[in-house]
Amino acid sequence: MNSENSTDLYRLFASHICESKFTVVLTGAGISTESGIPDFRSPNGVWATNRQVYFDEFLSDPEARYEYWRQKSVSHREFADSIPNVGHRTIVKWQKQGLVERVITQNIDGLHQQAGSEDVIEIHGTARRVACLSCGWNEDAEVMVQRFLANDACPKCDECGGITKHATISFGQQLNETVMQDTIDTLRKAELVIALGTSLVVEPAASIPWINNSARRKVAIVNREETGKDHLADIVINGELGVTLTEIDKHVEHAMMAD
Repeated sequence: MNSENSTDLYRLFASHICESKFTVVLTGAGISTESGIPDFRSPNGVWATNRQVYFDEFLSDPEARYEYWRQKSVSHREFADSIPNVGHRTIVKWQKQGLVERVITQNIDGLHQQAGSEDVIEIHGTARRVACLSCGWNEDAEVMVQRFLANDACPKCDECGGITKHATISFGQQLNETVMQDTIDTLRKAELVIALGTSLVVEPAASIPWINNSARRKVAIVNREETGKDHLADIVINGELGVTLTEIDKHVEHAMMAD
């Protein structure tokens, strides 16, 4: 992509954002990798170097439950000390300017909220909290991870002694129906969906930009590599998120001043 073509794409992207009356941002692992959090699917990611613990195993097998907690204690450190990057901050800026209504994320790291985003839908839950599967009691993940490491045993619920688990969706676990209904209701109003740092492979997140689609909706994709759904989008930019969003934001600012 030469610089002239890049400028045209940035300008077009900015015009979509400024013209849309209801914009939704969908984010995947690519926005978090720029904060130093590895993509779970990368060659060195958790899923490549550890066995996957399915939800039914977690419930029925104490050894599988221990393995789950062991893995979580390792990955916890990778995001607990991370901070939001320019991508997260640009989304916050657009929200404050009234250009973005809601953020839907596949990520469990909580960096959008840490950056200052509001109205974030976490379709896969959050690794910032640990909850009891029986009574719903919950605690900060840092507290529970430290308890696991100190006792070398899966922590129990403080209220009822039940099984505790990070408040995330595990393999084989159903998505939260309330969260998904909120997602569907939000997309019913969307005129522009911006997919950032997601390969658009894993369902149902991969179909989110087109749920409750309408003739007026536009879909924009920014990802480091091509996705299998680029052909369905109105605009696609392949590049690093931080750099790309910074350039798009310059054109957004220019367009807003022109108005």
